[in-house]
Amino acid sequence: MNRRACWLACLAWLAAAAWVGDAPTGVINDVVFSQYADYANSTELARRLVSPLNAQRLQQRAAASGVAIAEQPVDLAHERFALYVPALAPPEGYALLVFVPPWNEAKIPASWTSVFDRHGMILVTAAGIGNDANVLDRRDPLALLAATNAMSRYRVNPQRVYVGGFSGGSRVALRLALGYPDLFRGVLLDAGSDAIGQTIPLPPSSLLEKFQTGSRIVYLTGQQDAARQDMERQSRQSLHDWCITNIDTLSMAGIGHDLAEPAALDRALTSLETPHALDAAKLDACRARITSELNADIDKVHATLEAGRIDDAKKQLDVVDHRYGGLAAPRSVELAARLQRAAH
Repeated sequence: MNRRACWLACLAWLAAAAWVGDAPTGVINDVVFSQYADYANSTELARRLVSPLNAQRLQQRAAASGVAIAEQPVDLAHERFALYVPALAPPEGYALLVFVPPWNEAKIPASWTSVFDRHGMILVTAAGIGNDANVLDRRDPLALLAATNAMSRYRVNPQRVYVGGFSGGSRVALRLALGYPDLFRGVLLDAGSDAIGQTIPLPPSSLLEKFQTGSRIVYLTGQQDAARQDMERQSRQSLHDWCITNIDTLSMAGIGHDLAEPAALDRALTSLETPHALDAAKLDACRARITSELNADIDKVHATLEAGRIDDAKKQLDVVDHRYGGLAAPRSVELAARLQRAAH
């Protein structure tokens, strides 16, 4: 059994073994979780969320400074979470939304609870993952472990697991959805987003393909939030550039940069669970275009290297790594090794 299949099986076991009868409902604060997951360790975070060459650089810098990268970046004994759990569990299991906030408190927006009741959806969030927290060391792993532990305590339908956020937390949510499409089935972006393949690195090809076919992306932005409207347009364009079309765009009339009100949240959650059919021929053509462009850009690096222009080849390879991320591996990593040897 490969790694992905193994941890998916573990999640299914956790969901099946959940102790629903003993687990509390309603708003639950200051929760301490204890279960770790391999997909939230430092190695897997780097593989999924960092471009291959930048991941190598992180390892090299740590080695040069004599610092060992901890396999688990957080100690759950010192972390606190908050949940909202509807009193009535749907027959097929709860839905789950992992929420990444821009603030540091683990708090449940009081006006949202009735919406989560209607959707039969658990909301879980963590403390200390606001905009000033380190993304790779805290925001990413704590959001992932929030999902792991909520699924271990409650009977959650793995086909209804989502990630979302507000403002800067929404940008983290998109990053997680892209890197973990085998965990999250969609993402709710409330007033915040980024361009993938630019600000957010692309994951390995198998994960991008799953995101293209299996993930729902819902944008929810205030009509008066001009800055985030512009970010949203750039983000949506980047999704289309990378063959992702299962998208919905919702606006909030008369709203600036504010947390979604209950009615808007209700619309967004309904949309999140209403995917549209894919155009297989269009997707195949789009993927073929990307493959052709990637091959051409890799060939350019090879040609520059063969011509002995080492510095220029390094610059070209950095551009490839930034644009294609995990799609370019392992070829980008092999080229980096060749360039390093050629420079000595």
